[in-house]
Amino acid sequence: MRIVIAGGGLGGLTAGLSLLKQGFQVRILEQAPELKEVGAGIQLGPNAVHVLFALGLENDLMPLACEPEGKIVRLWNTGQTWTLFNLGDVSRELYGYPYLTVHRADLHSAIAAGVRRADPDAIVLGAKFVRYEERGKDIVVHTADGRSFECDVLVGADGVHSQVRQQLFGADSPRFSGLVAWRGVIQAEKLPERLRRPLGVNWVGPGAHVIHYPLHAFKLVNFVAAVERSDWQVESWTQQGTTEECLNDLKGWNEDVHILVRAIDIPYKWALMVRDPMQTWRRGRVTLLGDACHPTLPFLAQGAGMALEDGYILARALRTYGDPEEALQRYEDARKDRTAAVINGSNANAVRFHNRELAHAEGAAAYVDREWSEDRVKERYEWLFTYDVETVLV
Repeated sequence: MRIVIAGGGLGGLTAGLSLLKQGFQVRILEQAPELKEVGAGIQLGPNAVHVLFALGLENDLMPLACEPEGKIVRLWNTGQTWTLFNLGDVSRELYGYPYLTVHRADLHSAIAAGVRRADPDAIVLGAKFVRYEERGKDIVVHTADGRSFECDVLVGADGVHSQVRQQLFGADSPRFSGLVAWRGVIQAEKLPERLRRPLGVNWVGPGAHVIHYPLHAFKLVNFVAAVERSDWQVESWTQQGTTEECLNDLKGWNEDVHILVRAIDIPYKWALMVRDPMQTWRRGRVTLLGDACHPTLPFLAQGAGMALEDGYILARALRTYGDPEEALQRYEDARKDRTAAVINGSNANAVRFHNRELAHAEGAAAYVDREWSEDRVKERYEWLFTYDVETVLV
């Protein structure tokens, strides 16, 4: 079976590697002239790390990945600290795999290395998807440079602005979430030791929250702040802002947060948009994967994880069922409820992180004690981390 994947991001590459390991003929069409990722951090729960290890990428990934000791919650103004949960050996013991924080480019390179080992010709660069057409039993994919690729199955893994999705279902209608996110990557050596600890840190406050965690063998620190404001609605990862504007959005926050912001070379900002879960992802032998069909707010740290799981489950379905249309339907059926639950959980966390009860210290302590109690944390994360891509029913 010949499979074309539109998009060479994390989901597209993972799907490609999973399919190659199942013996399929795969071409991954990437519009960029070279394979690289925008610099930003990603948190990988043990469910996502399971996928990568199952694909034989442990040795590619681990030299530059970080394995935090745990996660903590800090209060926006006083810096008061609560332990959220332990990670490190605890994650391996409970779930079989570590919890990792990685630079997106490091993860992308690791998966691409696996694809190239499996088939040096699988990744096709400078191939921007334009449209597809069906000719009898063949699907013909056309790219902007005039090339065409024949296949039996087309997978749209071309991100939140998916052109494959648009041809399948028309333009989408995202809604502004009311949140603008700031992001930046910091050289760890520029920070005081207390801000270089091997931890994931989640600052919570009224109207905003901040996270930071280590990357790239602990040489970098990833910073993200989500703030409630309505005057910026550009959904782009590459729009530069200014240090002054970011600091102004976090006025009154603890000095540690301001130290982090000042250490960012270039702060980027993007508007966070909300899309409802799609009712269906496929038509015939064309389907979608990752952000193309279930984009989510980044507040459950599972966006990349869902794309990795999608790719592995898609390959299992196509291996198991001889009819491509049945296989694609089984893949969709296996993934729709889980990805919708992640979307809903992320939306709920956006409210939880920004609650007005956090404005004053006396109410904030009770709120954090309640919302980040062991039982509540387990309820929010256990179902995510215990998912097994190798045994879940497809």
